[in-house]
Amino acid sequence: MNLVDYSHSLVSIIPPVVALVLAILSRRVLLSLGAGILLGALYLNDFSFNHSASYLGGTIKGLFISDGGVNTWNMSIVLFLIILGMMTALLTLSGGTRAFAEWAQTKIKSKRGAKLLAAFLGVFIFVDDYFNSLAVGSISRPVTDRFYISRSKLAYILDSTAAPMCVLMPASSWGAYIITLIGGILVTHGVTEYTPLSAFLTLAPMNFYAIFALAMVFVVSWFQWDIGPMKKHEMAAMHGRGFYEGGDVDEQAKDLTEELEITESEKGKVGDLVWPIIILITATFFFMIFTGYQALAADGKAFAILGAFENTDVGKSLCLGGLFGLVAAIIPVCRQRIVFKEIARTLWIGAKSMFGAILILLFAWAIGSVIGDMNTGRYLSTLVQGNISPMLLPMILFILSGAMAFSTGTSWGTFGIMLPIAGDLAGATDIALMLPMLAGVLAGSVFGDHCSPISDTTILSSTGARCHHIDHVATQLPYAMSVAFVSMIGYLVLGMTDSLPVAFIAAITTFIMVCVFFAWLSRRTYQPIVKS
Repeated sequence: MNLVDYSHSLVSIIPPVVALVLAILSRRVLLSLGAGILLGALYLNDFSFNHSASYLGGTIKGLFISDGGVNTWNMSIVLFLIILGMMTALLTLSGGTRAFAEWAQTKIKSKRGAKLLAAFLGVFIFVDDYFNSLAVGSISRPVTDRFYISRSKLAYILDSTAAPMCVLMPASSWGAYIITLIGGILVTHGVTEYTPLSAFLTLAPMNFYAIFALAMVFVVSWFQWDIGPMKKHEMAAMHGRGFYEGGDVDEQAKDLTEELEITESEKGKVGDLVWPIIILITATFFFMIFTGYQALAADGKAFAILGAFENTDVGKSLCLGGLFGLVAAIIPVCRQRIVFKEIARTLWIGAKSMFGAILILLFAWAIGSVIGDMNTGRYLSTLVQGNISPMLLPMILFILSGAMAFSTGTSWGTFGIMLPIAGDLAGATDIALMLPMLAGVLAGSVFGDHCSPISDTTILSSTGARCHHIDHVATQLPYAMSVAFVSMIGYLVLGMTDSLPVAFIAAITTFIMVCVFFAWLSRRTYQPIVKS
């Protein structure tokens, strides 16, 4: 099928912009994504109805079937979501969720403690961002609910600890992918003073957005600053209204057990929640290393932890780890002699609870494919070409990568397009600025991904918190934008001075100024209501 080439045309950004604007205005994610997909299909096929229908059919088929077989990546993520939904429902049925929340109330005495629990868990579970958002959400949600913390605040904590930690850690699915890309760039430009791993570790402290996004989560959690739309959600949650999934914050709230129509057991123990989660995490980590080892052995390469993560099958590992966690969640239910009919019903309810998120994810993948065919990324990348001062390039690449990730809904896709471009720009201007430019791309990609309503990681963070997706996007935006401003100052100074310590001091100073402004704004808007 011959598609129209929009790689050098402003038209390439129309479908994602339409989807983004509609999503924000209408709050109907599926309708908005569907409009973007349909519009992109029409543009790509020169508004031929027959060709557009054929293209859409092929795109939808590609979500499930690839290269003559099952699309293992997409289907493994879908399966993992279903497994996690079942597991979450079983943890509720066993009474483990209730028992953990009651135990946590004896150890965690405040809203601050509940938020910090979620933040610390997000930092420590850094193997994969999908896994992070969903697993930490399952653990933290009963605790944050008991302290009347809005689901939107939980989603913000999940989203702002998952990707930032993954992008900073070499032993993660993100780290392995980035190290692979960096290795190719170093070879292309004849840079021999760094290995791919040492280059990654050197540029990690330059990833200002990831570092200060994590810092902002802890500062906001500690001082309990609620800025912009987040204030409305937190105030509603304090009064017991609308902090569960389901649209506007003024809707009547439901208890989670009523929401899922599951009767919690009175015999539940803390271990009934903790052990399945630990087994889920441990098994997933093991299978990521094991599938990586299998790939290395197949290629005749020696085993290494980093090499295993670089070659791991993330989707397969998530599913296998999820199955182990599911089995571990079934054991307490069987021990309590709950009837099989009730277990089967609960499994169905758990799977069904994920169908909405899966549908949004499929639409997000579809529009991602359309945006790729529209060459939106290539068009945006051409905007950096021209007579631009090299010292401005780290900041410009941060901004452009953010715009690209926001428009395309993918940080990994932005990495793939923008990292080689950053390498080429550094080679053509100042090779000493290569690592700062690469860091600008990594940081900007995470920033844009955080802000985008069509990002799968954003969708999964709202899924993990069980909050309305657009509510999460709107409430997270002020915090993400403030950290982006801090990062821009950091990259501007880094490009001008070529000194990481000086740039870091400038970024920290800006971060403190932003925090002072948040403190003033929070006091000016309302005094927090304490509800035990």
